[in-house]
Amino acid sequence: MNEPELNQLAQRVIGAAIEVHRVLGPGLLEPVYEDALCHELALAGIGHERQVSIPVRYKGIVLKNAFRVDVLVERQIVLELKSVDEVLPIHKAQVLTYLRMMDLWLGYVLNFNEETLVKGVRRLVSGDPPCE
Repeated sequence: MNEPELNQLAQRVIGAAIEVHRVLGPGLLEPVYEDALCHELALAGIGHERQVSIPVRYKGIVLKNAFRVDVLVERQIVLELKSVDEVLPIHKAQVLTYLRMMDLWLGYVLNFNEETLVKGVRRLVSGDPPCE
């Protein structure tokens, strides 16, 4: 998927997240938003996987459950869902690490604990954009 296609998909994903926030509002736990967002993505026909375990190689061994991506969209976009007072640098670093380890370019931290979701969207990129 090239950069324009990826950005178009990302817009659809953010639209789905905004719809979830519009209906549910802030103040719920992250798993509730994950359930609702995955339902919304399915309704929109957007392929996704939940709680994707990503193995990490470390000194000749594979750590099978090193980390889990909350939602992986079309095997291209990492979504880290939060319901926190403030998105911290560690949350952004987490997504950037996922992107690097999965050799992906685009990810988002989506903080549903905001008055409007637009305030809770953090777009993160790693490396050069794809140009397939």
